[in-house]
Amino acid sequence: MTTFVFPTAATQIEKPVANQRATHALAVDEGVASAVRAGLSSEPKRLPPWLFYDAAGSRLFDEITDRPEYYLTRTERGILRAHADAMVARAADGARLRITELGAGSADKTRQLLKAAVARQGTVVYEPVDVSASALDAARERIEREIDGVAVAPRVMDYTHGNGRGLELTPTETGERRLVLYIGSSIGNFDPPEAMRLLHRVRAGLRPGDGLLLGVDLVKDEATLLAAYDDVAGVTAHFNLNMLARLNRELEAEFNLENFEHRAVWNRAESRVEMHLESRIAQKVQIAAVDLEVSFAESETIHTENSYKYRAGQAEAMLAEAGFAAAGSWTDERGWFVVCLGRAE
Repeated sequence: MTTFVFPTAATQIEKPVANQRATHALAVDEGVASAVRAGLSSEPKRLPPWLFYDAAGSRLFDEITDRPEYYLTRTERGILRAHADAMVARAADGARLRITELGAGSADKTRQLLKAAVARQGTVVYEPVDVSASALDAARERIEREIDGVAVAPRVMDYTHGNGRGLELTPTETGERRLVLYIGSSIGNFDPPEAMRLLHRVRAGLRPGDGLLLGVDLVKDEATLLAAYDDVAGVTAHFNLNMLARLNRELEAEFNLENFEHRAVWNRAESRVEMHLESRIAQKVQIAAVDLEVSFAESETIHTENSYKYRAGQAEAMLAEAGFAAAGSWTDERGWFVVCLGRAE
């Protein structure tokens, strides 16, 4: 499970809600409403992972990354700590770097690369890209307070959509190269065709010589994979169930969270960990703000997330197909995670 993005095109409208609990006007986010209407009317039922990240969900995800079972953040941070200088030098290739990060969130791990860039060139422009303005504000305040020489230029943008266009970023200056960071194995939240479309879009927004640093989680034993998405303390379960709590808050839904259970499944054929919310009983749930009644059979699930795990060499092959030449690859001593550098051709 990785930090994900959600659409920015949603609009807030005042919609009257008529049910037993609400007689007041409810502000409905049409992006949330349309995703819920489509996902819970489909077969099988599903909800998009960006619904995890309301304020409560974001706090829970931060807790997950500190759980001992959740090796991803800890392992990738170790790789960046050990190799940030080499990554920055390889990406710069004699030029000044401007660093852009997709789905930046709190930009916690990014500090290793920013420190390496400042040490190499004195100052660096850092462009965190995210759909959450509040997350970007917090990242900006923290980075500028902790690392002298970093000028933070945040961009509120949904980088996952663009109708074939490249990323719309401020052009680099003469003698400057852009290094795009897409770390945290966020690419694993996309089905393979979607992942390739995203990589092509990133490449379309870059000039030859610019770089993409891609972090991906690798296939490992099933027990380790599942534990990362179903920790003993139940934080991930709470995180998953919070999606239903969000629908109760925002759409006047009537989900009884005790009637649903968190499930993590390793789908070996698709090489992905899946997260589901399983109905403990046969039940019907009203969602007043979208005028929808949803029926669940006992043990029926809502599919809430995929996290694809890659084979050795697979990430490099994806970068090559998207138009990036291999420029470096770094992994941990166990071979659990890899960070790859591709150079735009």
